[in-house]
Amino acid sequence: MDKPKILIVDDDPDLVQALNLRLRANHYDTACATEGLSAVSMAYRERPNLIILDLGLPAGDGFSVLERLQQNANLAGIPVIILTARDRESSRDRALKAGASAFFQKPVDNGRLLSAIRTTLQYWS
Repeated sequence: MDKPKILIVDDDPDLVQALNLRLRANHYDTACATEGLSAVSMAYRERPNLIILDLGLPAGDGFSVLERLQQNANLAGIPVIILTARDRESSRDRALKAGASAFFQKPVDNGRLLSAIRTTLQYWS
């Protein structure tokens, strides 16, 4: 069976590297995008099983990425977990209403994030 692929979308190279290593150590394949514009094309090209998305991105914030994913019939079914440093209250409600399956604020507890990834992949597969 193929390993599930996770697209990491974040403009912080240290966080991307740390997540990449952690996810690969937990038997996931990964792909990465560092800004909003390339995130959607990367999702289309890579067809990930799940996307971890930051809200504060250059070239289109996470909300516009989420909106564009939802509008594309080929991408709308991909679950999205938000991982952001933005204010929790307003961003969380808006992200979940826009279709995100989970919301985490940075810094995130790795165990909780991995648990959410496993649960989300089981639910969506």
